[in-house]
Amino acid sequence: MLAFDNITCMKKLLLSFLILLLFKLSFVPVFAEMVMFNTQTLKYHKLGCQWAKKCTVNCIKIDKKEAIRRGGVPCKICG
Repeated sequence: MLAFDNITCMKKLLLSFLILLLFKLSFVPVFAEMVMFNTQTLKYHKLGCQWAKKCTVNCIKIDKKEAIRRGGVPCKICG
């Protein structure tokens, strides 16, 4: 009878683990949108924007949410 109880316990434990794993995987963040952020003008551009391609001195490639957190505003062209 003990062997049956151990197997049942292991099945419940495994099922609990799988449920937690699936729950965790369902909240994986979607890929972040990367932008070119001008640290001097505080404007950010989509990577394909003509102004992003011209920005070479003060621009860094960062996540859009981070650019907004730093006070960034969207480009009027690619916005």
